[in-house]
Amino acid sequence: MLKIAIQMDPIEAVDVNADTSFDMALEARERGHEIWVYAAPSLQLNAGKVFARAQKIEAIKRQQGEHVQLSDAQQLDLRDVDVVLIRQDPPFDMTYITAAQILERLQPDVLVLNDPRSIRDAPEKLFVTEFEDLTPPTLITSDHEAIRAFRKTHEDVIVKPLYGNGGVGVFRMKPDDGNFNALLEMFALTYPEPLVAQKFVPAVTQGDKRIILLDGEAVGAINRVPAKGETRSNMHVGGRAEAIEMSERDQEICDRIGPALSERGLIFAGIDVIGDYLTEINVTSPTGVQEIRRFGGADISALLWDWVEGRLEKD
Repeated sequence: MLKIAIQMDPIEAVDVNADTSFDMALEARERGHEIWVYAAPSLQLNAGKVFARAQKIEAIKRQQGEHVQLSDAQQLDLRDVDVVLIRQDPPFDMTYITAAQILERLQPDVLVLNDPRSIRDAPEKLFVTEFEDLTPPTLITSDHEAIRAFRKTHEDVIVKPLYGNGGVGVFRMKPDDGNFNALLEMFALTYPEPLVAQKFVPAVTQGDKRIILLDGEAVGAINRVPAKGETRSNMHVGGRAEAIEMSERDQEICDRIGPALSERGLIFAGIDVIGDYLTEINVTSPTGVQEIRRFGGADISALLWDWVEGRLEKD
């Protein structure tokens, strides 16, 4: 039996039929492992030791509203666990960075997934630029004149906050859209960080493919189709999941980035592919495992714990 701590947003509030973290916790518990959950703000670095105010999962089942029973919160020394699974949702902010810095103190005694140093060094919309030939033309900057020049060159563009998530703040600006300057002004008031400007990829109307990689190998894919009149394909803003097969181009992309993920300890990752282009590499809390299984794909939560158990047996 393993002792596992999951750093995540409140498990009491998740959708049991969609949430990846819940699915992972359920699979681990069904294997007989001991599971604890805690939120990142409860992390404590005290005299070189790492603690969290955590709750033990006493019972868990796929029944919304009655899906989890938790113990009272108590101080948990994270050096006493076998695995810390980081499933904290973005935004990628100083809270996230600080949590990663604290969790680094556990290594190599505790298996921390994904590797906290690599998470800290791989913001999702920045990491992808290391594979420039796989991505659409992309600019990252706070310089509005540079963004205006980029738009003049590429005309139809997507503008979004660098550290945003879940489709929040994603705008498509067509060549004739007169709101461009007003949008930049709004971003300046709302987001202190740089923006991402990216050439619009028309293939998004056919879907935004989410591919899950485990230790650098593709293990499943799902297509997320935007709602009519919507640019974003995120499912919580109306996107629809559908079954899809990986193309030769998808496999080529995975073959290119897989070794880099594995070498950095980014064991569980989700990439977004639109048409022939890689648009994001998600290494914080990738989603989609329940949808992949629902449409006949692999049970990725089971594959994850198979990998973890195998890794700890070797160690």
